[in-house]
Amino acid sequence: PIGWDAFGMPAENAAIERKTHPAPWTDQCIERMRQQLRRLGLSYDWSREVNTSKEDYYKWTQWMFLLMYQRDLAYRKKGAVNWCPKCETVLANEQVKDGLCWRCDSAVTEKDLEQWYFRITQYADRLLNDIEKLSGWPENVRTMQKNWIGRSEGTELDFTLATVNRTPYTSLKVFTTRPDTLFGCTYMVIAPEHPLTLELAKGTPQEAAVKKYIEKVKHETLTDRTEAKTEKDGVFTGAYGINPVNNEKVPIWTADYVLMGYGTGAVMAVPAHDQRDFEFAKKYNLPIKVVISSTPLTLDPMTLNEAFVDIGTMINSSQFNGLTSDKCISKITDWLEKQKSGKRVVNLKIRDWLISRQRYWGA
Repeated sequence: PIGWDAFGMPAENAAIERKTHPAPWTDQCIERMRQQLRRLGLSYDWSREVNTSKEDYYKWTQWMFLLMYQRDLAYRKKGAVNWCPKCETVLANEQVKDGLCWRCDSAVTEKDLEQWYFRITQYADRLLNDIEKLSGWPENVRTMQKNWIGRSEGTELDFTLATVNRTPYTSLKVFTTRPDTLFGCTYMVIAPEHPLTLELAKGTPQEAAVKKYIEKVKHETLTDRTEAKTEKDGVFTGAYGINPVNNEKVPIWTADYVLMGYGTGAVMAVPAHDQRDFEFAKKYNLPIKVVISSTPLTLDPMTLNEAFVDIGTMINSSQFNGLTSDKCISKITDWLEKQKSGKRVVNLKIRDWLISRQRYWGA
């Protein structure tokens, strides 16, 4: 068989440049290529020719979409997307190269749009479990698949807001896989695109700086924000949260290294025991508090060159002092659940599949 994948944006862009309609332009291109292939004498079965831009083909894409919709596996919601202003369409993360559109080299920005999604997260556990059945796959690819799904068990907890007068919200939820480090939290970080970020800054001297920072981050790609080697930056929101285990008041920052699409879009920062938090704290002169020690040595926050992320002995952690940190993950979560300040949750990196494209042709 022979076929033409004619739904693509290059065909539409070429038609726009020539001030013609994409349908006849695409048909002309196909006819020209069809003649060229026939001249070459290639052994195609021309009776089985398909064209993705013809109704007899794309009706099946529409049929499949409607089936997904009827089974509540397709839905609409507003979401942040990569937007190319020249192509006027959404781009996948892989289509953004160094902040530019892979087709036209225009600067890509982040934009909130109403989009269509598929509920692939409903199949996360099945996808993860069935990786074990892929016996012929290279181990590094299997590992990439597991990391892409990114199942993690952790704790979701509430930090009461110390400045509730400026917002209808009373607390900020965070997700962590390391509740054993909670006593070492010295600041919090909220994603720039979090709906609460501007609310927290409203009416404070930080409001203008936060607005400016949010605009700046819109021009950063997801790769830039998550790349470990990229230096992270951020600004103070002017707001504070209350740590539920010791009632300490901690500042809330917004920074590009926290993403709205993972967890709750907010994290507790423990610079003594998380390298990313450590580098951020050093850059902005934020406090570093050691709560896990490398026995028999007590770590000095003033001389730390990097975060201590190994298992150790709990210190500066009230009733949990002296226990090993791995045992405290469960014990502190138990305590949070009794206090109704937190709960055990399963978190996933995988997100529902955004399928929208702003095209002339499309399902």
